[in-house]
Amino acid sequence: MTDVNPAKHTRRPHHWRRDLVELAALFTAVAVADAVANTVAHAPRGPVLLVASAVALAATAGFHTWWARRHSHAPPGTGTRSDTGAATPPGAAAPEPGSGATALWRVRTTVRDEPGSLAELCTALARHRVDILTLQTHPLSDGTVDEFLLRAPAALPPAELTREIAAAGGSGTWVERADAHDLVDTPTRVLNLATRTALDAAELPLALRQLLGRCTIHSLPARTLTGQRLADPVPEEGVLEDTVLRLRDPSGGSITVERPYLPFTPTEFARARALVELDARLGPRVPGSRDVLTLPEGNEITVRRAGSTDLAAAREMHDRCSQRTLSLRYHGPVGDADRYLDHLLSPRYGRTLAARTASGRLVALGHLLWDGDETEVALLVEDDWQRRGIGAELLRRLVALAGEAGCDSVYAVTQAANTGMVAAMRGLGLPLDYQIEEGTLVITARLDPAPVRPRPVQEPAER
Repeated sequence: MTDVNPAKHTRRPHHWRRDLVELAALFTAVAVADAVANTVAHAPRGPVLLVASAVALAATAGFHTWWARRHSHAPPGTGTRSDTGAATPPGAAAPEPGSGATALWRVRTTVRDEPGSLAELCTALARHRVDILTLQTHPLSDGTVDEFLLRAPAALPPAELTREIAAAGGSGTWVERADAHDLVDTPTRVLNLATRTALDAAELPLALRQLLGRCTIHSLPARTLTGQRLADPVPEEGVLEDTVLRLRDPSGGSITVERPYLPFTPTEFARARALVELDARLGPRVPGSRDVLTLPEGNEITVRRAGSTDLAAAREMHDRCSQRTLSLRYHGPVGDADRYLDHLLSPRYGRTLAARTASGRLVALGHLLWDGDETEVALLVEDDWQRRGIGAELLRRLVALAGEAGCDSVYAVTQAANTGMVAAMRGLGLPLDYQIEEGTLVITARLDPAPVRPRPVQEPAER
């Protein structure tokens, strides 16, 4: 059935009263014009009176045009978007708020620190029917950084939004698309991040990234594996250098946060310091949840998060692994493998999953490592427990953790001969990219919008 619009197919009734009024107005105008003409023709200063009348009419028309443009609710020469997606002509009535398609934007700009500067900016946004949902202010020594969450008409391009903000006195403007997650108010969001950090020490880098927006976070230990100091220690109060934050890590190293597009404000610096201080006061902590899985041959294994307290058990597993297994995992001198464990088991650099038998013996480790803007996955399975599906199960769980952390992809570095790792990556069912050079294979998995969930062990994989 086809819908019919009655406005297009119904003839409007003819209003004869309106025609009669218009005809009477026409005769009246003719009579007035004749009277004015007789007055001008017979008056001693008729031409002067005529010129003065013309000047007065022109001035009145010009004033009316200026007043209409200055006080119009919509900018001249533009139209708003209607429900059907068609452009409304200039001067037509704008749609009611919320009736058309809209888009969410995160906008950050610097305004003058003087009365009326924010009001001028808000007025400029209101002329384009832009709704301000949230506002944060970051005071500076010579101005104020205002951060908005805006709901704007979908037809309003970001370039036009930036121009309007600049015309209203904003400088250093940064515009980015937002989503429904940004609708949470700032105090609630900060409290949620603090709660996540309190429950899990590995959440600190992720919490900092969500707190400060798009940025790169590097966690550096105080010394290298050979005992050499990496850099000068960071002062206890931290360092703020334009687009770089440096904070002291509770473990003795440093946390460096870089954001190339926008300088950090003192307010953001104070929030980041508070989050790191909370982490330091709570000390090492790992969630205690665990899952018991049954392998195809009937053996039960327990999968749980691992931390620094598992260092001794991890070294014992290293001693039981063959040289080939260790070389496939670490791609370097096998004798240095034990020294990597301190770094791998630290929650500051990622998350680790451990698989233990019913007797408590550690037989496999899976690592999810934060590598700047990228995320690496790595597996080590003891020789006697390979090809039983343990590596595939750990990998699925690591990818699920990466998806929950908001990662777009994960990559694994291995050797081309490591068919077990290749099979485990293919078993994820995700789009894969392969890069190989001189025997080193890098497999990158692009994550789906919905994170991969752990499932029971069904197919064997080596590691």
